[in-house]
Formats: sequence, structure tokens, C-alpha cells
Amino acid sequence: MGQQQGKELPFDVGEEFSCMTGKTIWSVHAGKRKIDNESVTVFMFDCSGKSEDEVRLARSAHLRLKTLRHPNILRYIDGIELPTSIYVVTEEAVPLEEHLDNTREGRSTFSLSWGLHQTIKAVGFLTSDCGLVHRNVCLSSVFVDSAGEWKLGGVEFMHPFGETSVNVPPKCLQWLHGHDPPETNKPSAARRAERWSCDMWGLGCLVWEVFNGTLTQVSNLRDTSKLPKSLIPHYCELVSANPKSRPSPSDLLNHLRERGGYLCNQFVNIALRVEELQIMEPSQRNDFFTELNSALDSFPKSFGRSKILPQLINAFEFGGAGSAVLTPLFRLGKLLDDGDYQRRIVPCVVKLFSSPDRATRINLLKQLEHFIDHLQPRTINDQIFPHIATGFSDTLPAIREQTIKSVILLVSKLSDSTKNTQLLKHLAKCQMDEEPGIRTNTTICLGKIASYLSPSTQQKVLVSAFLRPLKDPFPPARCAAIGGMMATRDCYTLSDIATRLLPALCTLTLDREKTVRDQVFLAVKMFLQKLEAVSCNPEVAEQQQRAESVATTWTGWAMSSLTSKFYRSTDQQQQKSTVAQPTTALSTAAQKEGSGQALPPDGRAPISAEREREEGRAV
Repeated sequence: MGQQQGKELPFDVGEEFSCMTGKTIWSVHAGKRKIDNESVTVFMFDCSGKSEDEVRLARSAHLRLKTLRHPNILRYIDGIELPTSIYVVTEEAVPLEEHLDNTREGRSTFSLSWGLHQTIKAVGFLTSDCGLVHRNVCLSSVFVDSAGEWKLGGVEFMHPFGETSVNVPPKCLQWLHGHDPPETNKPSAARRAERWSCDMWGLGCLVWEVFNGTLTQVSNLRDTSKLPKSLIPHYCELVSANPKSRPSPSDLLNHLRERGGYLCNQFVNIALRVEELQIMEPSQRNDFFTELNSALDSFPKSFGRSKILPQLINAFEFGGAGSAVLTPLFRLGKLLDDGDYQRRIVPCVVKLFSSPDRATRINLLKQLEHFIDHLQPRTINDQIFPHIATGFSDTLPAIREQTIKSVILLVSKLSDSTKNTQLLKHLAKCQMDEEPGIRTNTTICLGKIASYLSPSTQQKVLVSAFLRPLKDPFPPARCAAIGGMMATRDCYTLSDIATRLLPALCTLTLDREKTVRDQVFLAVKMFLQKLEAVSCNPEVAEQQQRAESVATTWTGWAMSSLTSKFYRSTDQQQQKSTVAQPTTALSTAAQKEGSGQALPPDGRAPISAEREREEGRAV
């Protein structure tokens, strides 16, 4: 076709797949659709120098593919018939041979088993539902889309079952005759064949080629050394010389899905069930999401990104999947590039945060670290934080705890206005919460976010924020306040250190809890050293303040480490001596000097206010 004609095409024709040369009447190319730049596959047939039979085959294939619609058959998008050429445009897919040779995922047992399952379904649709004979099932007629799913193509030689030999399209390429079943040249045997016999023979050839490479002569089908053992008995039935002995597609699927069969594995089970999400009962969906989440790491990434993720999004938006879908949804979302994430995942996140369901809110806050990097500051400030802020005053302690924990991840993207007018007010209220663990972890949170506050806000807020918990009857809360002061030591003026911090700290040197006394002595020494350094050499005071480094148990307070965990005590003796213990879903600040342990993400229930009143001790 000439250059001028090429300009009129609504798609660009790219590189040709060389592995298809000589195996089909088409030249197969990668391509792009001009209107939306979508990747496609272009089948091009050059009419010049071709016989009338070949041109008729190409036009017939164009019509067949245009009218066939099935999930396992190559999806038709567009087609153009010009005087000198014919173009058929389908969904983006690469020849199976190319896929097997160039991708490690394509050779995995999961990918091969699911691909064979899909091909059997496609053959079953054609032979049983449509009454058609494909006559070209082989390696060169199967393609693989972006999700790693196999799609049957190569429909040039298709015809209705029972057609007379005169009307059967001729195979014009000699290579294609190598996949013909034995009864092809035996009319009497062909008359006894079932409508699926021819294509099940081709399926046997495909199975052999998947594990061995292109079939060059029929005698090679006897070699089963590279086939999986569980597949060999069924393969032998497929390539039986007797067409009546070949199983139907549905029978073959049932046998392969039996226990121990080649298609009986977790990947195929989940791939089949994910398509049924919309009709599952809520309990079944929850069990499925749990199973899916545990199996994702072993699945091909392309399948998770392009097959499972869209199903999860649809289940959430239209099927009422609930909060259980969030964990696998956000894990698979990591496989998307930023543009796709903004388009497909972020709208779901915004919608989820507006949900009044508490289970959804808790799951969202627990999963926040998996998607916070993809959220734009404006989206957080305008659409998400107003909903999160309601959690600070929620009647459920677990919601309040998770909300406080989320601040560590959110603060870097909050505007100054949001931090100063909303966030700090909420945290001030949480410092007076009835739950001692929540009070403790609010103080820890303030220490971690201090570096994101402006210097003027630091001086206005931090001193009062850390002095208040020093009088808390809960010992870990007092430890948290002392640790917060030490972690934010560079945020205070010398006057505040001398007149406000040190006097308050000195009163705790007589605290009944040794962990509090140990912590306060370290803090007093540190602040005294700062004042002493200024007194001895005022000119280098600022330099010494920056360089000073005191080894304490609060090294985990590093401001740059936003994902660092809260802490809890692991010393049993300490737990016995401390009457009230912090057990919030966030961890507590209670710890022995030099030892700390991060809590698991789910944490434990917070200690009740009643227990605190019964057992807590005043300073």
C-alpha cells in the first residue's frame, strides 16, 4: 500500500512480529490507535500477488472476527478493506510464541495452566455453542494480551460443522497442513468424527508446542518427555488417531480440574472466582479476599494489574465489596504507574474516606502507608482530611487511635492552615482523652510531627504540649512527655529551658516509677549541658546545640523517619511495677532504657479509663 493510503489509516502500524512469518496469511504488527494512542495489534494482508482464494480467506477472517465475541477470542476493534490491502485491528496482544520466548512469567505453571484453560473454553464456545470448526488451533493462532490471558485467533479457515468439502476453506500455506488430524484425508473417518474432534486434535498439538516449541512433523507428537505428568493421559486422548476417542472441551476441562489435575491449582481457582465477585455472598467475598491477599505474591504481576485489579475496583464500586477488599486492592495498586493510579485508585480512596462505616475507616487508616505517596496535597487537604478529622472525637477508641497514627503519614502533605487551625486543636483534645494509651500516643505523635511546624508554632505549642502530660497519673504518659522534650530539644529558647522545662522536670526526679526517674535525669542533664555550653562560650552556642547528641532510649524519635513505630515495654518486671499498662492499637511510650519493641500493625485494645482510675498513681 502506498504512503498516501497509510496516512489515511486511523492507526499507526509498528514493528512486525517475525515469529509469525510463514505461519499465517497475515503479517502481524504492533500498532497504536491514533484517536486515543491505545496500543493495538494490526493484522495486514497485502492483496498484490495473492490468489483469489487467499484474498477470500482474508476477507472471511475479517468478517468472522468482527462477529465473534467471547472473552477468550481475540477482540476485534476495527478493520479496513482497501483495493490493495486488508487491515484488521484487534486488542493489544502478542503471539504466544513470542510471549513464551521473551517473558519468564509466560513459562510459569500458573500462566500455562490458566492459558490452556482459556483456550479450551474458546474451543468449546466455537464447537458447542456456535457449531463452528476452527481448523487452525496451534501455537501460531494463540495470542496473549496485557494481562497474560490467552486469546484464540487465526480464524481464516473456520467453517460450520458438517460443511461439504467443496465449501471448506483451503489451507493455502503448506506449513499449516502439519497440524491437520489423521482423518483429514480419510472421508469415511471424517464422517464419524464429532464436531469437536478436529479442534481437539489441534489443541493436542498446541499443548505439545507450548512445552516443546513449534511442531515440525506429526511424528514428534509421540515425545511426551517434556509434558507435565498430570497432563500426559489427557494429551494422549487429544492426539488419538481415532476421532471418536477425543474428549469434548467440557469433558476435558472437568477432568483437568479434578484433584491432582493440571488445572487444579490455586491460581486457576482464584482466576475463576474473581469473575464471580459480583454474585458472591458477603461472607464468601471476605473469605475470597483473604485467600487472594495471601496468594498475590506468587501470581504474575501482569495478571494482577490487568485482570484482578479491575475486578476488585468494580466489586468495590458496584458490588458492595466492603472494607475487606482494601488490602489486596492497595497491594495491586502499587503495580500501576502514577497516572493510572490517579485515574483508577485515588477516586476510590476519596470515596472510601467519606464512608460512615467504621470498619472501612479503620482499614483505610491501616493501609494509608500503601497509598499516601500517590495522594496530592490538595486532595488530602480538601477531600480527605475533613473526613479523617472526625476520627479524633469518635466514640470508638480504636478509631481515635488509628486517626492519631495516621497523622505521622499525613502531616507532610497538610497545609500550614490545616495544621495550625485544625490538627493541633484536635491533638490538644486527644491529650485529655479518657484512654491513657491514647493520651500517651498523642504526646508521642506531637514529638514526631514537631519538625513540620513553623518555628513560631513550635515555640507557642510544644512547651505546653509536653508540660501537661508530666502531671498525668499514667507513668508511660509522663515518659512520653520527657522523651518528646528531648526529641525536640532544638525547638526551645534558652529562656523556656531555664524557666519552664527544667523546673517541671526536676519535680519528677522523685517520681515513684524508676523508668520515669531514669528518663528525667537524662533530660535534665541534657538541658543543663545546653545552658552550660552557652554560659561558657556564648559565641558558639548555636553550633554546639546542633552538634550535641545524647544517647537515650528515644533515638526512635528521629524526625526524618516518618514510618518509625511507636514503642511499648517488653520487660515483664516493668509491667509488674507499673500498675497501669498501655495497650493501645498504636503502641505506648513505656519502655526500659535501651530496649524497645515495635507493635504489630493491629495492636491491642487500649486500657480502659476505669482501670486507670483504679490502678493509676499520681506523680
